[in-house]
Amino acid sequence: MTTISISRKRPLAMMTLAATLLLCAVTLAAAQSSSQLTCPGKTTCRECIQTSNCRWCTQANFTKPRCHGHDIGYCPEEYTVDPSNEAITLIARELSKPTKVGGAGGGYEAEMSGSSHWSSSSSSHHSSSSSSSSSGSMSASGHHNIVQIYPQRVQLKLRLNEVYRLGVKYSQAEDYPVDLYYLMDLSKSMEDDKEKLSSLGAQLAEEMQKITSNFRLGFGSFVDKVLMPYVSTVPKKLEHPCDGCEAPYGYKNHMSLSVDTSRFSEEVERAAVSGNLDAPEGGFDAIMQAVVCREQIGWREMARRLLVFSTDAGFHYAGDGKLGGVITPNDGECHLDKTGRYTHSTIHDYPSISQINLKVKQNAINVIFAVTQNELSVYERLSKLVEGSSAAMLSNDSSNIVSLVRDEYNKISSSVEMKDNRTDSLIDVKYYSRCKGDGPLVQTSKCDGLKVGDIVNFEAHITLLKCPENPRDWNQILQIYPIGINESLTVDIEMLCSCPCELPGNPDYKEYAEECSGVGTYKCGICDCDEFHHGHKCECSATDIHTETGFAENCRQTNTSIECSGRGQCVCGVCDCDKRVNPDEVISGTFCECDNFSCDRIAGLLCSGPKQGVCSCGECICAEGWTGAACDCKATNESCIPPSGGEICSGHGTCECGGCRCKITEEGRYSGRFCEKCPTCSGRCNEFKHCVQCQMYKTGPLADPDDCATNCTLFVPTGVKKVEIDEEKDDNKCTFFDEDDCRYEFSYNDSGEKIVVKAQEERECPPKVFMLGIVLAVIAAVVLIGLAVLLLWKLLTTIHDRREFARFEKERMMAKWDTGENPIYKQATTTFKNPTYAGK
Repeated sequence: MTTISISRKRPLAMMTLAATLLLCAVTLAAAQSSSQLTCPGKTTCRECIQTSNCRWCTQANFTKPRCHGHDIGYCPEEYTVDPSNEAITLIARELSKPTKVGGAGGGYEAEMSGSSHWSSSSSSHHSSSSSSSSSGSMSASGHHNIVQIYPQRVQLKLRLNEVYRLGVKYSQAEDYPVDLYYLMDLSKSMEDDKEKLSSLGAQLAEEMQKITSNFRLGFGSFVDKVLMPYVSTVPKKLEHPCDGCEAPYGYKNHMSLSVDTSRFSEEVERAAVSGNLDAPEGGFDAIMQAVVCREQIGWREMARRLLVFSTDAGFHYAGDGKLGGVITPNDGECHLDKTGRYTHSTIHDYPSISQINLKVKQNAINVIFAVTQNELSVYERLSKLVEGSSAAMLSNDSSNIVSLVRDEYNKISSSVEMKDNRTDSLIDVKYYSRCKGDGPLVQTSKCDGLKVGDIVNFEAHITLLKCPENPRDWNQILQIYPIGINESLTVDIEMLCSCPCELPGNPDYKEYAEECSGVGTYKCGICDCDEFHHGHKCECSATDIHTETGFAENCRQTNTSIECSGRGQCVCGVCDCDKRVNPDEVISGTFCECDNFSCDRIAGLLCSGPKQGVCSCGECICAEGWTGAACDCKATNESCIPPSGGEICSGHGTCECGGCRCKITEEGRYSGRFCEKCPTCSGRCNEFKHCVQCQMYKTGPLADPDDCATNCTLFVPTGVKKVEIDEEKDDNKCTFFDEDDCRYEFSYNDSGEKIVVKAQEERECPPKVFMLGIVLAVIAAVVLIGLAVLLLWKLLTTIHDRREFARFEKERMMAKWDTGENPIYKQATTTFKNPTYAGK
């Protein structure tokens, strides 16, 4: 079985390899062809290297085009500028390996790779907000050494339109710290949820500690802005908006993230519900503050951050604040006082969805929207717009909160998705991965079904699409990071948009160089003249152009034409024509108006080849015996005379370019190599047709034997079953229809002394139609159909009558009364018998 499997796969593999090699060859050939056309037109080293497959030559006194393709090797390698992509790994700490160090949680160690050194300043793609330094600090537990992405910093040099494949590894660390902040809607409708959460707080902490021993829990709540029309501003309602309610507020941090999870239930139980007027809540204000207030909330730098957002209502977003007179946009900053209350609730508008998404990305937080069934569809759509977020259904009393958080965390931790911080279209990044399999790379940035310790390899295909105009933008930093993880790969990108020889300090960069007549800068083998000089060596003064016999005017063929016909440079009043890559192709002329490669081509040959003509100043100069625009026509008419002699083109055409161009006459269109044929011309067909009729079929105008014998003496037709002609013998075929609508054919040949005629033995006549028979048949058919219909009707009515009579007979036989009397009739008198009389 193994041998058969291999033998079947081998041809397929070979075919795939052959197809791949063919595709590569075609692509390379296309690239080389393109470079031959585009490279010579680039006049500076910068323009040259920004063109695909082009390289620049810096050799002094170079006479050929300096910018050329890879397939042309006339420039020595030491003078060639051809930069390519290059990567240098700066920081490469190995992925973390768990080690038991005792205590509540496990520790980690990371192996150093080479001489790379870790710098914490390069590890984060997030905002610069300070992280918390709580009692459960990262340094104390050793979690600051956890590494889940490899490498951490790379320096990358990119050339325009060249792809660099950067490998990235990710592995989820075991016992990774988790910060879970529970943000709850405490409007009146969530009162039973609060009570349930209070009782389940310990269970929630216990369940999360099964996942990680380094777990911290926090709690916050929100209602809405204390403004009309969100809440009632009646003084009594401001104090007690509903029974058992406290004063409304925007957002409050009740408990920062802490390892003291037992305090969570107490804080939830102590928090009082409040009330508002409209259905949507101020949840976006609360999410923004809970995300950006990193120090107050206590988010750790190296931990997976979960924000559980619990509500049974919708949300206000940017623009809704105008209803309450709040027009200042949300600034995305932290505004919490010492008690943990949001101070700018009535000053700043609600944040937008894009602001929430930005802050969530910057702070690497996974938001879990735990909402009731009525709001689930809304928050599912919202989760698609907020990176790293998800939505799950919360029961009406939040009784399933423990299982919900556990399941959502498992979904988050078992999946990894790579993102980057690109904001413009200068750089393109595509992600490829095999995830956990061994198959081919697939374009994807996400892998699911991961377990702790699984290593996922990604390939980031990074391409520079465009060089910025400002050189200060040629150095950028790209951050590649897994969503929801506060680690990243920092890529320091240097865009190769200019040549080293164009920068001061390079040996090929000289200011006021002798090579440039002392008035220009020599760089990359060419002169960059100052504003007062020009020319290859800056030998011409720009002020001379404005004299009466200016240099520029001497380089124009007419007052309206382009200098040097657009194919050269005007150097001191003389056109210096451009050089072609192919040394056999030359641009010439006083104004570079001529060349020896722009003439007509036949089958790819210029002027039909050197034996027939040469190209001079855009026109073909033909050799003796040839003529035409491309020298593809013979100068004599011998090829237009029939082999048997006679007139040129048989007198029915003209000889053009060694071939006959036949005429179209009233009789018809002539054809053939020598215009000797005319299929549509009548010729002598009309002359012979009456004689053929009378001699062969005894019909036609000459059907009388005497008339036929008198008028038809030139030939006697020979009968054949089918008329066939031989074009080489100049046979002519004739076809006619006679008065009986019969078709007949005959052929004739009058090229010799005797006319030879061959005619059909039998005419092809249409079959006779007996109209009377057709009419009688139609009438008979109509009568028969009518009789059949009548008989059928009679049969159906008879059957129906017999069925009715039989039914009547059956009913009569089943009658209960004497059929001789009328059961309805009653006698007028009644007779009684006296029993005592007894007939006496």
